[in-house]
Amino acid sequence: MNIAIVGSTGNVGRKLIEVLEKKNFPVTEAFLVASSKSSGKKINFLGKEHIVENLEKFDFSKVKIAFFAAGSSVAERWVPIAAKKTIVIDNSKFFRKDPDIPLIVPEVNSEKLSNFKNKNIIANANCSVIPIVVALKPLHDLYDIKRIVASTYQSVSGAGKAGMDELISQTKEILENKKVVSKNFTKQIAFNAIPHIDSFLENGSTKEEQKNHDEIKKIMDSKIKVTSTCVRIPVLVSHSISVNVEFNKKYNLDEIKKVLSSAPGCKVIDEQKDGGYITPVDAENKFETFISRIRQDTSQDNTINMWIVSDNLLKGAALNAVEIAETLIKNDFYGK
Repeated sequence: MNIAIVGSTGNVGRKLIEVLEKKNFPVTEAFLVASSKSSGKKINFLGKEHIVENLEKFDFSKVKIAFFAAGSSVAERWVPIAAKKTIVIDNSKFFRKDPDIPLIVPEVNSEKLSNFKNKNIIANANCSVIPIVVALKPLHDLYDIKRIVASTYQSVSGAGKAGMDELISQTKEILENKKVVSKNFTKQIAFNAIPHIDSFLENGSTKEEQKNHDEIKKIMDSKIKVTSTCVRIPVLVSHSISVNVEFNKKYNLDEIKKVLSSAPGCKVIDEQKDGGYITPVDAENKFETFISRIRQDTSQDNTINMWIVSDNLLKGAALNAVEIAETLIKNDFYGK
């Protein structure tokens, strides 16, 4: 089929191209699209050189699916226009809270995919929410989750290429005893941790923390209580999440490990020895959501702790979008 990738020159856009190639997605013709600033650039895709087209001039009726990886401001303006002519899978946060637009993680709630017909738009979830729900949905089905306490440790690639460049440049400056200047983060990011992602809300949380709350409940179950703290750390790629999960039922730890080991999209690496767990570097360029440090919380009944790591540019964005498209194709575009 014909597809378009809007934002094809950005971090997520480039990962979309990579994932589509690796998964042998059934592409007849691909249109790489970006802003006027990036149009005219050349990108290799499926063994062919493509010239990036100008978003403002692109005709979306030429494609069956349009992947948007261009941020909220672009999505706000252009996704509704595109959706009049094609199915849109949007990676931005702009449409996630819309009750008429499905927020989809295929391993978790693909049964809601048919709701895309409301507006011809499917929203991709937040990059820290996706690994949480992939890991916790099988446990919710088993033991009925009551409460989730999540602490996320998010890589700088979540802030785009500029965030990655700043970490690299600041690291060099510190090692060379030069003065560090922060442009993209509120504090020095190199050799540091910043407990602040996105802007603050009146309740004291940040928008990133509110996203976790809202999206986990929308995707999994509105009855689950959710609270989180989101931290930016000096890692280039992959988000890590420490999760404390309280169930409404008694659990069996061996059963939890067994279920997660066979759950779609999950890979358990949990040995109680030096290095017997996953770190962000280990998860980079991997499709799986990795789960380690599964253990009893001895301070509270029916509660466990887990460590989850996932490549935020892949499963946290590009891969999940492609898997949404694959599910559409599998269900003959009706999301049955």
